[in-house]
Amino acid sequence: MRNFKDLKVWEKAHQLTLAVYQSSQQFPHAEIYGLSTQLRRASVSIEANIAEGCGRRSDRELVRFLRISMGSATETECHLLIARDLGYLPRADFSRLEALLTEVKSMLHSLIERICNTKETESRVARSGA
Repeated sequence: MRNFKDLKVWEKAHQLTLAVYQSSQQFPHAEIYGLSTQLRRASVSIEANIAEGCGRRSDRELVRFLRISMGSATETECHLLIARDLGYLPRADFSRLEALLTEVKSMLHSLIERICNTKETESRVARSGA
């Protein structure tokens, strides 16, 4: 079991969630149960799934939850594009959020690859009897 708060990707995802909440406060009141909620829930899901994966027993389960986080990151990206295109999100805010999101996705990808490559190496070593 890992402490999710020690992961830089969780810290960055948390920063993204806080920024999403701040930026979505500017959305029209009519969107309070629409796009605003969807965007917020998707961004929260990124960091929540990282945390949940860290609470699991195996690296395999952690990777599963990291992949779910990646899906939530892609969903967040879609919602950000919709908000930008509807004029709810100023271009400067969109650019800032998009940059944070891109960094989170890159970090997730790297962490997934690192865990998977470590497991493959351990498996090869075990099979070879070394």
